[in-house]
Amino acid sequence: MPRILGIDPGEARIGVAVTDPTGSIAKPLTVISHSSRAADAAKICDLADQQGVGLILVGLPLDSEGRVGPQARRSLRLVEALKSVCSVPIETWDESGTTQRARKGGKRGEPADDRAAAFLLQDYVDSKTGWEGANSTRLGAKQG
Repeated sequence: MPRILGIDPGEARIGVAVTDPTGSIAKPLTVISHSSRAADAAKICDLADQQGVGLILVGLPLDSEGRVGPQARRSLRLVEALKSVCSVPIETWDESGTTQRARKGGKRGEPADDRAAAFLLQDYVDSKTGWEGANSTRLGAKQG
């Protein structure tokens, strides 16, 4: 499995995570301050190039019914912007609950965006490898 860049888009910040060279363990990479969709997409595409990833995975915050709401539409607009500037394939993945899980493991007042991206990415990787219940032991997220 190639390296994957995980993106947790937010209104003010975008969390970014990346898998290890084997594509099996996610770790937080950085937090990007949101400026504009085009600028955000360019920064993400640059990170994808720097990290040598084969896929960009964008979190899609579906509602409790599994439907696309306002936040998810915002993520889908970022996906379209990414597709216009990146040659790397782009997929979406339901990010439900990742921010809450990331906040539990971090220091108070510290942004959890990159850790949320790591949880999102690890969920995706685990689903592809059939690994069940692995987030607490395999996730390369910083522990606080």
